[in-house]
Amino acid sequence: MVKHRDRAPCLFFRHGSGSISALVFAAGAVALWSTNALVGKSLLASHPVSQVQFLQFTGAALVFAAIRLRSRERAAPVSAGAALVSLAVGFIGLVGTMVLQYIAFASMPVIEANLVAYTWPLMVAAAVITLDNPRRPALLGLAAVVGFIGVALVISGGRNQSWLQGDFVGYVAAFGSALCMAFYSIMVGRVATSPDRLLLPSSLIGVALTFLWCVRDGFAWPVGTDLVFGLYLGAGPMGLGYYFWSRALKLEGSGKVAVVAYLTPIASTLLLSLSGERLTMTAIVGAVLVIGSCVAVGVERSEAENHV
Repeated sequence: MVKHRDRAPCLFFRHGSGSISALVFAAGAVALWSTNALVGKSLLASHPVSQVQFLQFTGAALVFAAIRLRSRERAAPVSAGAALVSLAVGFIGLVGTMVLQYIAFASMPVIEANLVAYTWPLMVAAAVITLDNPRRPALLGLAAVVGFIGVALVISGGRNQSWLQGDFVGYVAAFGSALCMAFYSIMVGRVATSPDRLLLPSSLIGVALTFLWCVRDGFAWPVGTDLVFGLYLGAGPMGLGYYFWSRALKLEGSGKVAVVAYLTPIASTLLLSLSGERLTMTAIVGAVLVIGSCVAVGVERSEAENHV
């Protein structure tokens, strides 16, 4: 009996330590992601999407390769099917999310594209209602509905108070980006592959595809500050951001960590506003609904995990 009592605090400490580590990783990812739209906006003002994306994937591939080289973990043997699943999760989560997000940034006001792209937590909530057995499905469903109403207000609150002021492709790309990130956040904790092994192949595929894209558009290698900013987008928000987020999800799942992730649209929208981007009052109301519903979803899921 004494031994059993002695073990309980140790198990609790380990769980607490893992939770703290997960929150630290998640906070690091959010801090990096919050700068993505602002830096991306400055580069897209003078460079095509293909070049910005090529620099991003190059920077990310260098980061993932460095992490892989430093890692002493030996890969466990996996079946061909499991390897293909891991590759699909990494490709959709990294390449799909980032390429579609930047197409949206280039096709519509960045501040609006950013808000629509960060509806992925609401999509995760919808998946939880469908696939899991949440404690309060009605609350999750209501929060998701309110969030998507907010998205509609963001879109409708554009210039001249009319719908779809940006290119229609931009809105579709922003929603597609959110779907890809929601899929990744659900699946990354369910595959056995480590984050660096999961993301490195996808980033290399991204380098190859965006290089071909650059060749088609006409390649001109950026220099000076633009080169630094482009590589930062790859090494920071894409590289370390994805690595930190993947580590956090593998440590803690998507309960408490999810609450931290919902700070990203708040911080990124604030930075864009400080840089001169503006929303109409209608779009501001929509942004409040989007962010508020994301926070509500995150808090509910965190409470559900604590209850379990």
